[in-house]
Amino acid sequence: MKCRLLLLLLLLVGLPNVVDATTVHTSKRLVEGVVVHAETGEPLQHVAVEVAGSNIGTVTNADGFFSLKLTERELGGGLKFSHMGYANHFVSYERIAPRPLELRVKLSPSTLAVDEVTIYGGTARELMVRAIEKIEANYSNNELLFTTFYRETVRKRRTHIAVSEAVMDLFKTSYADRSIYRDKVRLRKGRRLVNHQVSDTLAVKIVGGPSLSLVMDVVKNGEELLAYDQLDFYDFTLGVPAMLDNRMQHVIYFKPRVKLDYALFSGVIHIDQEQESFSRVELNLDVSDPLAASALLLHRKPAGLRFKPLGVSFLISYRRQDGCNYLNYVRSEFSFKCDWKRRLFSSNYTALSEMVMVDREENPEIIRNRDRFRSDQIFYDEVDAYADPDYWRDYNILEPTESLENAVDRLRKRNTR
Repeated sequence: MKCRLLLLLLLLVGLPNVVDATTVHTSKRLVEGVVVHAETGEPLQHVAVEVAGSNIGTVTNADGFFSLKLTERELGGGLKFSHMGYANHFVSYERIAPRPLELRVKLSPSTLAVDEVTIYGGTARELMVRAIEKIEANYSNNELLFTTFYRETVRKRRTHIAVSEAVMDLFKTSYADRSIYRDKVRLRKGRRLVNHQVSDTLAVKIVGGPSLSLVMDVVKNGEELLAYDQLDFYDFTLGVPAMLDNRMQHVIYFKPRVKLDYALFSGVIHIDQEQESFSRVELNLDVSDPLAASALLLHRKPAGLRFKPLGVSFLISYRRQDGCNYLNYVRSEFSFKCDWKRRLFSSNYTALSEMVMVDREENPEIIRNRDRFRSDQIFYDEVDAYADPDYWRDYNILEPTESLENAVDRLRKRNTR
């Protein structure tokens, strides 16, 4: 699989202003809480939180926390929580109704009963082929417009040096032809929460970051990992079945079986046993050859800077609703080391981007080419032109982790002194 999303390294030239936006919409109420392991109490990240009977949802952050801004009507069916390896959990409207309220939701690990396990007689590769053949039947054949929340963060060691986020539109054509060339993203409103500091020698920026969701929708992108000719590059192995959304999943591990002139991936794929549809894909780029990995990731760097990739990972999940599967969450994480020639110290950086689908419309108007976010644009540089604090009060977002929230607060206070 050849990733087309590149990191752009530039010298820092200035310090823009921080935009503060904390709002609560009067016509909607905030429902928030934390999702934990029922036995250990540990927070669970990437749990799908769905408003029952609607297209509205989100996922929990690294602290297991979630929040949704909903009308009383939207809340009527309650909330559904689902996560890989755990039984589904429902919270009724009666439990949500009291105000103020912060829910504590406990998910119990799934127990795999013997009569629930389907014995698959073929090989893992044959199962992959069958799931690819059924993509047209298992995924939407309509044009879709998702309302999404997108965030980019950059850390230097443990310190956040850049945070920016936006509400975006994501337009997707039918999954039948498995083409992404007419798919588009559009920036509605955005804001910077943390800016690069003048004390940082290096600014790290992601080229075309929001467009990553188009390329990394591997089910729809027929030129990447789930293409028939790409399967020959990998070895596939069946693992122990797991439960997702109260449905049994085949678990398939894969790793490169050949060495090419570009880096390949290893990872794990979850396939619904009954529908034979892809539910979740976790990818790790092979960085054992730094030159091959850098060729995929590095777009530009200052002269004299040495770049070494340390790790690249992706998580793509799909949500099943009314017998159809929809893109739900895309996450990417790039870790690398930079040092300057003739200098003693090096620095580790991590660039993280994530997009969660928070609402969906079927058969919408398409996004015009002049309005789309291009793959050669830099989100961090564009986002302040779309700043509007009042705009955010209507939209659901992915809550920041506690460490990120604290980092933002500290830097805001420092910049207001």
